[in-house]
Amino acid sequence: MTEMTTLGFGAAGIGNLYRGVSDDDAAATVHAAWDAGIRYFDTAPHYGLGLSERRLGAVLASKPRDEFVISTKVGRVLDPTDNPDGALDTQGFAVRADTVRRWDPSEAGIRRSIEDSLERLGLERIDIAYLHDPDVYDLDAGISQALPALQKLRAEGLVSQIGVGANSAEALAACVRGADLDLIMLAGRYTLLEQPALAELLPLCTENGVGVVNVGVYNSGLLARPVVPDDAHYNYAPAPVAILAKARALAACCAEFGVDLPTAALKFSLRHPAVRSVVVGAATPAQISQTAERMAADVPAELWEALVEQGLLPLEVRA
Repeated sequence: MTEMTTLGFGAAGIGNLYRGVSDDDAAATVHAAWDAGIRYFDTAPHYGLGLSERRLGAVLASKPRDEFVISTKVGRVLDPTDNPDGALDTQGFAVRADTVRRWDPSEAGIRRSIEDSLERLGLERIDIAYLHDPDVYDLDAGISQALPALQKLRAEGLVSQIGVGANSAEALAACVRGADLDLIMLAGRYTLLEQPALAELLPLCTENGVGVVNVGVYNSGLLARPVVPDDAHYNYAPAPVAILAKARALAACCAEFGVDLPTAALKFSLRHPAVRSVVVGAATPAQISQTAERMAADVPAELWEALVEQGLLPLEVRA
């Protein structure tokens, strides 16, 4: 399998996350990611009820297959449903709810999910398959059924690498202990704002040779702007006062070193040695350009030291 790039493209946005995106704008965004040197692309059936996979695959089908890595997810299968009134999806995507998500951790469900994703993507193979949010449904079934099924698919050569994606560091640690994984996708639990994954998960990954793909590094948008607004979100909800105060303290310290908050957040997300890639979502070419600029920026080591000294980062992250 081709090595994933340090910066990856998260395709939830081109699946109409929170708002509609035209086919042309979605395609332009994927092309912009390619032109920026990104060669790792992540999607899921969950994203726009398959729309993200279809749009991403339509662009990548024109690219040399051995030059990029693509991951998608299993656990949720999409079943057709009657939708005569054109109702919209209720899980955050601006798409018609012509299919419904169904949790199916069985081997049959995992195989069907891969086959359906291949069809939507229009590609001959998927490089990485992650079990998606097992803790949201049934973590025990995910570990006892879905992960053995993924190990079997890997042994058969149907996917090159397997992993689990979740927001819970504890759930991911249970999965690392319970299966022979190649990767985890860690959402929002090793960020400039907070690092609960440091306690158990990241050492466990290092010990077991499990790579980490870090996502959600802006904590639902809280760290995404140089100035933290009053209506900022954290974990997909309005940020509590104490969280806003910490984010603003981080921003103030970063500014003293000539670094804006989102740049520091992005660069920090790569500092742990277990992290192999950071995946950032985008829905426009401009967002791709902005992320690429942040990725190329120099951040002085003294900034991390200052954040530790001010009690805004734990001692464990000291350079």
